[in-house]
Amino acid sequence: MPAPHHHSHSHGGSPLPKARRLTLLLLIPAVLLTALGMLLLWPRDAPEADPADGPKQAKAVVQAVTHGECAPVPAGEEQPTGCGTATVELAGGEVVETELPYGPGAPEIKPGDRVIVMGLENLTGGLSWSISDHQRSRELWLLGVAFALAVIAFGRWRGLTALAGLAVTFGVLLFFIVPSILDGRSPMLVAVVGAAAIMLTVLYLTHGLNLTTTIAVAGTLASLIITTVLAEISVAAAHLTGVADDTSNFLSITQGEVNMQGLLLASIVIGSLGVLDDVTVTQSATVTELAAANPAYGFRRLYGAATRIGRAHIASVINTIVLAYAGASLPLMLLFATGGTPVGELLTGQLIAQELVRSAVGTIGLIAAVPITTALASFFAHRAGQQPPAVPAPAGLSTAAPDPAAPGSPAPGPSGLPATAPDAAGPRPPTESRWAAFDN
Repeated sequence: MPAPHHHSHSHGGSPLPKARRLTLLLLIPAVLLTALGMLLLWPRDAPEADPADGPKQAKAVVQAVTHGECAPVPAGEEQPTGCGTATVELAGGEVVETELPYGPGAPEIKPGDRVIVMGLENLTGGLSWSISDHQRSRELWLLGVAFALAVIAFGRWRGLTALAGLAVTFGVLLFFIVPSILDGRSPMLVAVVGAAAIMLTVLYLTHGLNLTTTIAVAGTLASLIITTVLAEISVAAAHLTGVADDTSNFLSITQGEVNMQGLLLASIVIGSLGVLDDVTVTQSATVTELAAANPAYGFRRLYGAATRIGRAHIASVINTIVLAYAGASLPLMLLFATGGTPVGELLTGQLIAQELVRSAVGTIGLIAAVPITTALASFFAHRAGQQPPAVPAPAGLSTAAPDPAAPGSPAPGPSGLPATAPDAAGPRPPTESRWAAFDN
């Protein structure tokens, strides 16, 4: 009678592999807490803009332009240029005449331009139209399509999921974070919950439900907490109010229930998230690839090698952050440079000080993300390397030890056990071997 076939089971009697269980152990509580936070902070009475309150706007096409001399101005003031009239056809077919816009930053108008016109009620009860801006929706749509095609062409399926993640980010910002803050909720709490919702959705959607992504999520959450605490301390210590420019001042006047200091903290948290997930995903993936390239690496060698890569990444990211803020604030920098303001007074002013705090806090959060994520990834990769993968026996073969006296049995090895036959399937790839070992 042939011996019964016994096959080894790679799950060791556990219904879920360890990596999958670890993913769910972090993911389920995080999702539940985030969903509960969004439910409690969801806007219920956010103010909505009434189009009837503002001036009437319409789309139009410029038919003709007639240039003329500008009206005289008082002595000592700069004489304006670009005055005249334009004949435009409104979207409904009505043709009206309006003055050309002039002055600093005024759009240059020529026949054929698609423009936005604004109508103000005059003394006779009619509407006086003026050109306010160019229409640019068509150009932006074309640029958006080119952007999406470039992302999909290079990233393929990963690029498509990245675009879906971008849509989720905009959705959370527009339908939860902004309305909740306008509804009087704490901007800090809204930002933390919204950032968690964006992170959980985007990272798993873009990079998949796997251990590498889970480690990146854990590193991002830890770094986000550190960033939040540092932001609270720094903003309070520097006595920043969040009202530093015309936009924030106008918002504080028109929306008095909005906590402007909390809004500043929220902007620091949300701004940091965009770079944090980049660093954490990179570090987690780096450790995975290093472990795959050399399965003999232990925790210390994995951590040391990945940390060196992280240092180089952080060094470039810091420069990127500074250049991004400098580029966005270039007109302001030019204004201060020509105004003769002392450097000390310039740097300690409310407007520049809050950008310095934003940059410093975000950078410290990024620096903390590298060792946290690298240590987590190295720990689990090391544990995976310590557990040899259980290879199931091929179908139709018995795992029982063969009788050495039977014909065709393998020759005994040095220890008296039968020599192992080569694996017909060949060696497993390093990445699969290490993480499959941890999954068991």
